[in-house]
Amino acid sequence: MPIYEYLCDDCGERYERIVLSRNTAIECPKCASAKHTIQFSVFAAPANGAKSSGASSSLSSGSASSGGGCCGGSCGCRSN
Repeated sequence: MPIYEYLCDDCGERYERIVLSRNTAIECPKCASAKHTIQFSVFAAPANGAKSSGASSSLSSGSASSGGGCCGGSCGCRSN
């Protein structure tokens, strides 16, 4: 189930919706407008070159939560 981010064309509200099918009606939660623009989503991914098995074990052990930032600090969004 993909989650899409939207920007309301009428009031400027930003919101997310889980879209189950292409026929799902999407309305702004603030003004109930159906006019919106789909935004590009940014997601986090490990950029340290670690193998997927090592990355998943470090995430499960909680060491990534101490790294800082929205993605563990690997993108430079927060300096350690």
